[in-house]
Amino acid sequence: MVFKRRDRRAVGRIVLDLIYPRGGWARAFEYVKHRVRRLPDTPEKISRGIWAGVFVCFTPMFGLHFVFAAIIARLLRGNLFAALMATFFGNPLTFPAIGYVSIIFGTWLLDVPQAQVAGFGDKFAAASFDVWHNIRAIFTADSFNWRGMHVFYDDVFFPYLIGGILPGVVTATFCYVLSVPVIRAYQMRRKKILRAKLGQLNKRPSSEDDG
Repeated sequence: MVFKRRDRRAVGRIVLDLIYPRGGWARAFEYVKHRVRRLPDTPEKISRGIWAGVFVCFTPMFGLHFVFAAIIARLLRGNLFAALMATFFGNPLTFPAIGYVSIIFGTWLLDVPQAQVAGFGDKFAAASFDVWHNIRAIFTADSFNWRGMHVFYDDVFFPYLIGGILPGVVTATFCYVLSVPVIRAYQMRRKKILRAKLGQLNKRPSSEDDG
């Protein structure tokens, strides 16, 4: 296999790299910013992709952020690669704040008692147990049980989903407004550098002929 890694990473190493990259999140952000700015597209289209990726981070669709970012970017006619890269706005450093703001705002909008949202970890564990139990029930005589998932949906997932819309729109729009001039300035500077290099290459033959 030509493209196969020579050093196969252990599962634990892969999980750890997802939580905290080897070069640190600062280096990861620099890489994402560098790749996004060099995309061959208009600043507006790239920024619409960024909008989609950032907005999706405020939804509880964990594991499907890439999918929903691509769908929203497609609807907005944004750059798909920029949308996928922008989902890195949601990471272990930002998700606690995003989740907290979304759930608190959602419970306020839906008038859900704060005490009802308490015990997030236990409710998530109960919902996860229901998933595995019901998968096993397909192949055994066990009966299906959705109680844990119903509680998780009513107390956590739905408030998170509703509460993340407004903060997601505000944050994504701020990133859009900020990224358009930054990307445009970067592209203009890059074009000037390329023109200067082309000009130097065009001058070399004539100077050599004169010699």
